Amino acid sequence: MILWELFVGFLKVGCFAFGGAYGAIPLIRDVVLSYGWLSEETLTYMIAVSESTPGPIMVNLATYVGAQRAGLAGAAVSTAGVVLPSFIVILLVMQLFKALLKNRIFQGLLRGMKFAVTGVVLATGLSMILKYCFPGAGPDVKSLLVTALLVLGVFGVPKLWKKSPSPILVVAAGAALGMLLL
Repeated sequence: MILWELFVGFLKVGCFAFGGAYGAIPLIRDVVLSYGWLSEETLTYMIAVSESTPGPIMVNLATYVGAQRAGLAGAAVSTAGVVLPSFIVILLVMQLFKALLKNRIFQGLLRGMKFAVTGVVLATGLSMILKYCFPGAGPDVKSLLVTALLVLGVFGVPKLWKKSPSPILVVAAGAALGMLLL
């Protein structure tokens, strides 16, 4: 019986939680407290822990509550309940998307969006470079050096190795350079 209650309770959360995880917290609180699965204080602590752990807050909370109430089976059932509505919606959207991809107007829209997103990312990057490499009193040589090395790595590596660097490697290199030089 508890497994069914966990599934249905978190299915409600998954179905009606709009506006992201923070918008779902009142709904999660209502479901968890109405079933008596956790106390208000424990739930508050778990919200804080769920915010600081990797993964979506709703999934983290559902997994924790399910594990507290019914062990591993409860964790699995609660998690399945909270993600099932989103999973179904994504499947339906993908079916619609497949049909839309054949439409020339939609293809043009996607091409335009690609350029717009590229522009936004470049504008953000340039804004950050200007803000942190030229903070006002003059250029910050260390920040300029890190930026130049990263640009060289991103644009120079494909020329030398005929292969683009992994984004994870670029982020890790940037972090390492920042720690070493700044």
